[in-house]
Amino acid sequence: MNIQWLGHSSFRLEESTSTTVVTDPYPDIGIRMPKVRADAIAISESKYSNIQAVSGNPVIFNKPGIYDFKGVAITAISPNDDGEKLIFKFRMDGIDICHLGGINQSVTSELIDILVPVNVLLIPVGGNMTIGAEEAKEYVDALMPEIVIPMHYRVKNLSLDIDKLDGFVRLFEPEAVECLEEHALEVGRKDIDSMSTKVVIFKKFE
Repeated sequence: MNIQWLGHSSFRLEESTSTTVVTDPYPDIGIRMPKVRADAIAISESKYSNIQAVSGNPVIFNKPGIYDFKGVAITAISPNDDGEKLIFKFRMDGIDICHLGGINQSVTSELIDILVPVNVLLIPVGGNMTIGAEEAKEYVDALMPEIVIPMHYRVKNLSLDIDKLDGFVRLFEPEAVECLEEHALEVGRKDIDSMSTKVVIFKKFE
């Protein structure tokens, strides 16, 4: 499967069957959401979404539930049971991806039990509006994913008052961090058979 970062908390996830899901397309926040095409949109917070940026007449998932969409298993979880913020799990090509959305609550054993297993974790680290670096590290330690992709952090021109990525990265050994010179990553079974966790940082949107 392919994971493409579109900036902020937005990703384009593509299964080998070509089914594509875009997470959290965002309005103008100092950086602009790229135009993209997808079969589905997963929205963790409806008030911050920009579905107009996604073409292709996508199906929208913005309510808690369990769905089977073109062979992709999608689970939308409301951690506070109020439906205002959602966590998404996707199963693509046998890989479990978890997008924590705008979560702003500390780790609980009950939530971890619901989320595991997780192979690829897309996690906010910028604080203020979501969990910050220290709490994000606690989620990583509890979920033990093979790949961690930080999101929702300060980049150049961003108008939101959130922290940069540095504080989160410093919590890991240097050899566990991989910085890419692109915005996309191919993930296969070989990548999720590791006994360790790797933090993958995409090239920054500036």
